[in-house]
Amino acid sequence: MADGLGLEGAYGATIERIKEQDGDKSRLGMAALMWISYAERTLSASELCYTLAIELGSRNFNASNIPSMSTLVVCCQGLITVDKRASTVRLIHFSLREYLSAHPNIFGTPHAAMAEICLTYLNSQQVKALSVSDYQDIPDTPSLDYCSIYWGIHAKRDLSEHARSLALELLSEYDGHISNPILADYIEELDLNEYATYTRFNGLHCASLFGIIEVVVALIGTHGYGSNEGDFLGNSPLAWAARNGHEEVVEILLGWEEVNPDESNDYGRTPLSYAAAKGNEEVVKILLRREDVNPERADEDGRTALSHAAEGGHRGVVKILLEREEVIPDKPDNDGRTPLSYAAWYGCRGVVKMLLGREEVNPDRPSDCGRAPLSLASEYGSEDVVKILLGRKEVDPDRPDNDGGTPLLYAALSGSEGVVKILLGREEVSPDRPSDCGRTPLSLASGYGSEGVVKILLGREEVNPDRPDNNGRTPLSYAARSGYEGVVEVLLSLEGVNPDKPADDGRTPLSHASQCGFEEVVKILLGREDVNPDKPDNCGRTPLSHVAEGGYARGVRRKHTGVVKILLRRKEVHPDKPDNCGRTPLSYAAEGWCEFDCGLTGWRENTRVVKILLGREDVDPDRPDNRGRTPLSYAAQRGQGTVAIILLGGGEVSPDNPDKNGKTPRMFAASWHHMTWMALL
Repeated sequence: MADGLGLEGAYGATIERIKEQDGDKSRLGMAALMWISYAERTLSASELCYTLAIELGSRNFNASNIPSMSTLVVCCQGLITVDKRASTVRLIHFSLREYLSAHPNIFGTPHAAMAEICLTYLNSQQVKALSVSDYQDIPDTPSLDYCSIYWGIHAKRDLSEHARSLALELLSEYDGHISNPILADYIEELDLNEYATYTRFNGLHCASLFGIIEVVVALIGTHGYGSNEGDFLGNSPLAWAARNGHEEVVEILLGWEEVNPDESNDYGRTPLSYAAAKGNEEVVKILLRREDVNPERADEDGRTALSHAAEGGHRGVVKILLEREEVIPDKPDNDGRTPLSYAAWYGCRGVVKMLLGREEVNPDRPSDCGRAPLSLASEYGSEDVVKILLGRKEVDPDRPDNDGGTPLLYAALSGSEGVVKILLGREEVSPDRPSDCGRTPLSLASGYGSEGVVKILLGREEVNPDRPDNNGRTPLSYAARSGYEGVVEVLLSLEGVNPDKPADDGRTPLSHASQCGFEEVVKILLGREDVNPDKPDNCGRTPLSHVAEGGYARGVRRKHTGVVKILLRRKEVHPDKPDNCGRTPLSYAAEGWCEFDCGLTGWRENTRVVKILLGREDVDPDRPDNRGRTPLSYAAQRGQGTVAIILLGGGEVSPDNPDKNGKTPRMFAASWHHMTWMALL
């Protein structure tokens, strides 16, 4: 406690020193602290510096007023710091934020001041000169995004008369203002490329969205705004106010005769639908007092207000809606999902209980794809909801969907150990039941690396640890392909698992692990005597062939070079072994990796593989495949210049060696317009 009081005293003394600084230092120091403390999100260093240059009452932004970050740090007496990695500004310690929150009078009226600054900037000549048609290519203006998106939030919290005047000035010409598409894009995550798309979002929509009562009142009926006009999504001002829970604005708008309280937008959603989805109970009550509001009106997806409220877990709204006679508690949407399905899917325990209290609600009703509430709750991993549903006699704990997926299978897929244990506690549940494609719970848990679930399932005698799916792939195959070392080791510890079992396409676990560059899994598998490191698949391709080509574990840090080296250490591995098409590992490595976007790292990696293979005396650098194409031919077609230099450097490779169609590497380079290649060859 003493330390806390001492720290508080130190903060207080430092702030007093900031205030006592001469000239502009005091203003800059206190303003910087205010913005960092009360901004709606973390500010970048450039945003803060730019914002502090805005002068209240000025119609012009003077860039010469922008302070440096080092100046601000000095003005703040070391109470702020810059995160150099993120280029953002923050207070030196969380305790300083707590101190400032406990002493709100330090900055007077921060939100009113910040709203005024934002609006002053948005009304400046420089910003007004920006064209909305060039929204995607606006010049570097660090404060523009923050001011456009958050001015209304600050104004809603504390609106000064000056801010009100500035807001009306902005919103009176909002249709053509650059902040319009910036805000619209932010709130809906749209890609607004067309001017006409966002001009329908007018000043009244904006004021209603933020819930600024004084501005809404001033705008209604003025500036040609219709209080029922739809924006770029067809949302009326009432829809925005209802969606964001602005009760007073909703009341004001409903007081106008022209406002239709049940008007739907382009997606069929009404103000009630949005209010219910957001859990705005008071707004829901206000809307339901109107006789012209249909509480059971569905949107274009067939979803009602109850469906949206159930998904969000809003018990208060669900209770209000269920009290209405018109509301059907078990009404399915266009996909056959009921309110209970959504509540179960998102683990909304309270809503699930509430809905199950209604006799009309079927606790095991499947959607059009055959998934019942238990299936959805199992995938979400909600143990409480699963227990509640299993407490109903009507619920089948092993009910498959249209693809044969059972609740246990979905629980295994999501890695929910608790739900898996609960389901396995039921006698009706088959722990090894496959889906229509033959994948069992163990197969899915293995493929997604859920080691805990794998161990639970393997504790059951009925589970076959080596059971193949319809493509002949075993749990080990999936675990190896995804690089889950722990799962691989667990499965290999079992007597019934064949570590070298090929799938229908002839590919083994080692083949998959090699292609994806999972070095540790490769080492584990090669530690088994019963694994053939050079076993070809149905296309004649060996693990070395696949890893040389590179692979498709996108977003994963791969170690293909390491895998190549490991395989080449084995005497059984033939480094120049052709597949059924006559292509060798070098041929694939020279072509480059293109199955997925491997990025620059992937291209460098395949170059290293080429070097490793060419370091072997038993590798022919100019060996043609069945079509007569050499490694250089494939490199030429793909524009692999570095690989070409390596291949040509040995003196054994000819750029004019034709394939069976008479095309040489030089001709391939020309046909694909690889001009650098042409010069090289």
